[in-house]
Amino acid sequence: MNVLNIHTRTIQASKQKLVEALKTLATNTDEVWPNEKWPAMKFKEGVKVGAKGGHGAIRYTIEKYQPDEIIQFRFSNPKGFDGIHKLELKEISNQETQITHTIDMKTSGKATFYWVFAIRSLHDALLEDAFDKLENTLTNTQKKSHWSFWVRTLRKLYKLM
Repeated sequence: MNVLNIHTRTIQASKQKLVEALKTLATNTDEVWPNEKWPAMKFKEGVKVGAKGGHGAIRYTIEKYQPDEIIQFRFSNPKGFDGIHKLELKEISNQETQITHTIDMKTSGKATFYWVFAIRSLHDALLEDAFDKLENTLTNTQKKSHWSFWVRTLRKLYKLM
């Protein structure tokens, strides 16, 4: 199955502020990843090209990293996820920046079932929580995306935090 899943948000902050926030990804002072609600993103070697890590059962390797533009990951697990996911920054104006997360992959076998019935919904909720955290940190807002009944049910089944 071909999967193209895109989340975009425009944040009222300079691109440089988003770049600085993204540099905290997978650290103890992470300003992006919603590790208060979801399994933490971890990389043993830090965020750099070639680093292996992930979050929960989702594993990947960083294959492209340009701090002011893109961080791209290639999936290694679950088996049957063949492709990438990436975060990209685009300056709209001096005080407005667009952040986009894209999954571009093909699924096969059981991975297609897992994507359709569980991972997609959890992923979408996690990404909105991440964008909320980033926006709240940079703009002092109090955005909070709401989880669907299905996401709340899956989190209970998988005992996510």
